[in-house]
Amino acid sequence: MASDRIVSLLGDQADYLLKHTCTKVRKEDLHLPSPKFVDDYFISSNRSNPTLRALQTLYGTGRLGNSGYLSILPVDQGVEHSAGASFAPNPIYFDPENIIKLAIEADCNAVASTFGGLAMLSRKYAHKIPFMVKINHNEFLSMPNQYDQTMYGSVEDAWNMGAVAIGATVYFGAEESRRQLLEVAEAFERARELGMATVLWTYTRNSGFKQDGVDYRTSADLTGQAIHLGVTIQADIIKQKLPTNNGGYNATKHGKTHPKVYTDLSSDHPIDLTRYQVLNSYAGRVGVINSGGESKGASDLSEAVATAVINKRAGGQGLILGRKAFQRPMNEGVELLRTIQDVYLDSSISIA
Repeated sequence: MASDRIVSLLGDQADYLLKHTCTKVRKEDLHLPSPKFVDDYFISSNRSNPTLRALQTLYGTGRLGNSGYLSILPVDQGVEHSAGASFAPNPIYFDPENIIKLAIEADCNAVASTFGGLAMLSRKYAHKIPFMVKINHNEFLSMPNQYDQTMYGSVEDAWNMGAVAIGATVYFGAEESRRQLLEVAEAFERARELGMATVLWTYTRNSGFKQDGVDYRTSADLTGQAIHLGVTIQADIIKQKLPTNNGGYNATKHGKTHPKVYTDLSSDHPIDLTRYQVLNSYAGRVGVINSGGESKGASDLSEAVATAVINKRAGGQGLILGRKAFQRPMNEGVELLRTIQDVYLDSSISIA
């Protein structure tokens, strides 16, 4: 059984999340996280030796190093959500050095942030913690708002500052998504040539994904397909939001699906919904890390722990969590990130 602290933080969800067994997609049918994940699943791929080294650096660094799991601090929200909205709750993070310090203090596998923020400190820190440069962004200063992503620099620039990996977003379902997909695929190809790892934010964006008051942007079937498109352009790691429902295809009456997606491959349980995401990531050959979501204050720690338990038990590879950690005092952010890591280090929390 999980530690008393984890059980306490899960509250009345503890048995629901810790005792669930997946009977739809069995864990035996997946490629699961392990200390030798890079050796087991990427050695047989087309990734070059330098890229394999970059991947092993990510998987081998920090408190979760060589566990098969990832704890990544992402702080790129200042571009899209605005710096004020992101950093006003704790203004020390207007200074990008404190972002890097938080990731180091929390013993994360990597810090993911913007060209400008990481470049400003690259000579001081690129050899101390793996850098992941987010190469494209949306921003809400332009009017009207739109679901688009713009490249903010070159892959070569990220490589020159010593980054181990690049990250990028494609808004699948958006009017501009095909252009974004092409741009990111070309950037990922260049990153592989330079020996860098690639991480794709596979978010779904379209006003049509909201039907009758229900937001299907986080449905298991739509996010699962976004993940499948992401691994198709050879992303090494997939970032996706935790699924909150299912049946997006049926509700929007768009695209194609199959009844067995809902009867044989998933259920209403959040672990089963997340497992369907993992299934779409080449059955776990490419790791799925879930995002931590916005900060809601006092409930952040319990919500983050629940997300970690769901991700781990589904066969995912970790969390990429930012706002819940940096929108509070640094010592509390460190504690929160380390508590999440405790979930992945707890051998009694098994894959369902």
